[in-house]
Amino acid sequence: MNPHFQQLVIEAAQNGPPVNFDDKKRPSKFKQWKDKRRNRILLLQHIKSGILIVLGILSAGFGLESFLLPSRFIDGGATGISLLLTEITDQPLYVIIVLVNIPFIIMAYRQMGKLFTLKTILAIIGLAICLAFLPYPDVTSDKLLVAVFGGFFLGAGIGFAMRGGAVLDGTEVLAIVLSRKVNMSIGDVIMVINVIIFGVAVKLLGVEPALYSMLTYLAASKTVNFLIEGLEEYTGVTIISPKNEEIGKMITEKLGRGITLYSGKGGFGKKGRHDRETEIIYIVITRLEISRLNSEIDLIDPNAFVVMHSIKDTKGGMIKKRPMKE
Repeated sequence: MNPHFQQLVIEAAQNGPPVNFDDKKRPSKFKQWKDKRRNRILLLQHIKSGILIVLGILSAGFGLESFLLPSRFIDGGATGISLLLTEITDQPLYVIIVLVNIPFIIMAYRQMGKLFTLKTILAIIGLAICLAFLPYPDVTSDKLLVAVFGGFFLGAGIGFAMRGGAVLDGTEVLAIVLSRKVNMSIGDVIMVINVIIFGVAVKLLGVEPALYSMLTYLAASKTVNFLIEGLEEYTGVTIISPKNEEIGKMITEKLGRGITLYSGKGGFGKKGRHDRETEIIYIVITRLEISRLNSEIDLIDPNAFVVMHSIKDTKGGMIKKRPMKE
């Protein structure tokens, strides 16, 4: 055998087959499937966000044009400021509402990130376009109905937009910024802002419109909270009982819910220190299931220690995947 060829054969055997660098760069089928799945999920999330924001724009526009503007009622926050400035300057609301929200958009970019800011810009511009071009009808002249339903539709619009990852009222962003600089909670900051707005409204609009405007604000804020916290109210339940195995089995079989177990240890009681170890059950249920859960626990252990606390919303797990069993 040619010595040079023989040397090549030996080197090839030692080094293995030649490396195809294109194969190294090419992702595996699993990675390709994973990337496609991720892109599909992101696309669906963006579509959902877009639908919610559009619903929010239409609802807020309806509340403003069909109820609040004809009756000269206002709301709190940036929307209330815009409505007041519309009364003072006689400029159209669709112009004022964009100008008022510009400082809040700048704050949002610094505090909340690019995507949130982009969605907020599109939402506010979309609301301005609706106010400028859509022919919303005047629904009623009854002041009480205007205050309640104007607040409801405006609050629904703000809530839908927030569910979609944007805001139509920038005072939430301002409240976040101020709460970090002063010793106040976000809720307290919003309350102070709205007290100032309604105080100015009393001076400019009169006492009666200002009082109806406060009712509008209450209706709007309750609607926003209802949409943000979810259509269902969840309750976290902690159960401590020596019969935790029976209770856990009952929850999974009869209620169709998953449970979480914590390792616990007794503390001090009337008879001194208790060192007995036990397992603590934790479960999240809807408010409709509380009565049945208590009844089932009483059948197993009437002396079980049960603690309940409200939860705004949940994600994942069995809570939204399976209905309560009969």
